[in-house]
Amino acid sequence: MPKTIKIRKGLNIPLLGSAERILQTAPSADVYAIKPPDFHGLTPKMLVKEGDPVKAGTPLFYDKYNEKILFTSPVSGTFQEVVRGEKRRIMEVLVKPDGKEDYIDFGAASVASLSREQIIERLLLSGSWPFIRQRPYSVIANPDDHPGAIFVSAFSSAPLAPDYDFLVNGLEDLFQTGLDAIAKLTDGDLHLSVNAKNTKSVAFLQAKGVKLHYFEGPHPAGNVGIQIHHIAPLNKGDVVWYLDVQDLIIIGRLFDKGVFDATRIVALTGPEVLSPRYYRIKTGAQLLSITGNNLHRQKEMNCRIISGDALTGTKVEEKGYLGFYDNQVTVIPEGNENEFLGWLIPNPNRYSMSRTWPSFLMPWKKYRHDTNVRSGERPFVMTGVYEKVLPMDVMPMQLLKAIMINDIDKMEQLGIYEVAPEDFALCEYVCPSKIEIQGIIRGGLDTIRKEFA
Repeated sequence: MPKTIKIRKGLNIPLLGSAERILQTAPSADVYAIKPPDFHGLTPKMLVKEGDPVKAGTPLFYDKYNEKILFTSPVSGTFQEVVRGEKRRIMEVLVKPDGKEDYIDFGAASVASLSREQIIERLLLSGSWPFIRQRPYSVIANPDDHPGAIFVSAFSSAPLAPDYDFLVNGLEDLFQTGLDAIAKLTDGDLHLSVNAKNTKSVAFLQAKGVKLHYFEGPHPAGNVGIQIHHIAPLNKGDVVWYLDVQDLIIIGRLFDKGVFDATRIVALTGPEVLSPRYYRIKTGAQLLSITGNNLHRQKEMNCRIISGDALTGTKVEEKGYLGFYDNQVTVIPEGNENEFLGWLIPNPNRYSMSRTWPSFLMPWKKYRHDTNVRSGERPFVMTGVYEKVLPMDVMPMQLLKAIMINDIDKMEQLGIYEVAPEDFALCEYVCPSKIEIQGIIRGGLDTIRKEFA
């Protein structure tokens, strides 16, 4: 057994509402959406017009700066409309399903018989390529690059994260096919990271063609960026790719059946959910198909629906859509109710990392977290709190300040190429200054990318 990498810094947030290991198929949604903001740095150019018929796998738009990267419909039906935001930015591309589930046939094929170029071509044509992302910058990978390695995390440590052993159950062959296909895209290693204590699935522990790594510790141990940092740290000029387990299953289905079937299993979680459980659903589905009447505060909608986990997910409206990369939907209280002297009175029902609150005496207890940050932005001063939750050999405060003053040389020296916004989510959670740290990190990455593009 390989050596276990123990992560000692971090924090597991005890949030109520973990999903029961019950799986049901969600009813077909009324509308499906591909959301360009899910793909950072993308400028979409449309390929279809309102009213055009589409099949699952029909290209809807492409990347203006790399026309080979296509984004395809997850269902068959009719292209409904483009929803635009400020400055006419495309926010959502909507498809009305017809219930027939017609797929474009890309042809089933044995991965072993295909070359690297043929695999890339099939991934691009089917719209599966956007599942492959790269570090640095945490953006869609460039198919013209040759990554030094590819990383897959077979567990998540985020609050209320789905059980990946449960997600892959019955889909082991498709997962292995996805691994076989992706392994041909690099001359380096294909790294698969598992949880040393909880991972039991043979799909992960007996995966072929991978370098297996065992991780143990609190969140963010499951973040692929943390795993890359401890396995093969990035330097300037290095490029590695990474994928999620369910993305690999969709890719495996493409080669096994010849169709782009964007079905994935999503955990509906959170303290505001009546029956947290797993749903089989297609990427981009309207979330009403699984939330429906399954929320505590349905009438008042005094809750926040998040596509993703509570730390890094995206807020969506009641009729919002599942994000392209998301395996989880979290629903928590909105936190817009006034609390009289709430910051003065010790409250056993409130969690805090600080020992000034009694929650540290009840490590078994789960809490009903809300979105209230309980103050505004404060002076950005040295506290040492970030270092307690960031298991990376970087100096977070100094890196953030280098980004804020746009000092590119200092950013490079302090490790900007190794980080992504999700790696700093816990820093944002514990931040006494109430700074939007993930946004700062994203801004720094964008600056570096533009400088060296």
